Amino acid sequence: MSTSGTEADRPRRRRGAARERLLSAASRRFYADGVSATGIDTITAEAGVAKMSLYNNFSSKADLVRAYLDARHEEWMGLYRRRLDGAPDARGGVLAVFDAYADHAAFAYEHGFRGCGLLNAAAELPVGDEGRAVVRRHKEEVESLLAGHLEELLPGRPEEARAVAEQLAFLLEGAMARAGLEGGGTRLEHARTMAADLLDRL
Repeated sequence: MSTSGTEADRPRRRRGAARERLLSAASRRFYADGVSATGIDTITAEAGVAKMSLYNNFSSKADLVRAYLDARHEEWMGLYRRRLDGAPDARGGVLAVFDAYADHAAFAYEHGFRGCGLLNAAAELPVGDEGRAVVRRHKEEVESLLAGHLEELLPGRPEEARAVAEQLAFLLEGAMARAGLEGGGTRLEHARTMAADLLDRL
């Protein structure tokens, strides 16, 4: 008797579901408590799976951390794309970057907003760790997005567009750091206003 495709797919679906539960639990714990302070036992207990299930889905805790960082990047990109869909022009595209960060800050975190989850994790990782490279790529992509919108606003002035993009990226990172310390998004609102003022003077 042959096994139906549905029956054969069940173990794969169970593995996929376990992976998602593990990643979701790790995301909550890494952001709330920190990467170093969060052990494998804590993650598997919160996910409701056996420890072996973690190692069936991730080769190590470091692999799980990288998956968390990748997932957080994709989560932010989703927020940015939704904001960009409502942006009327390149100026709105720049502000969509700021709005996406504000949207991330407004999530219902267990212990409140603690700043950029990517940078928080990077601060705990040693120099040369692959996770730090993930965070660096995210920050570079954000600045590149800003530069792309600014190049539309400043046609024929690519160097100025890149310089303003760097300035806005610094403004955004400073606002995120202060917002994380203060546990709310007020600094991000201020940064958005500053960015809008700067754009109006270009």
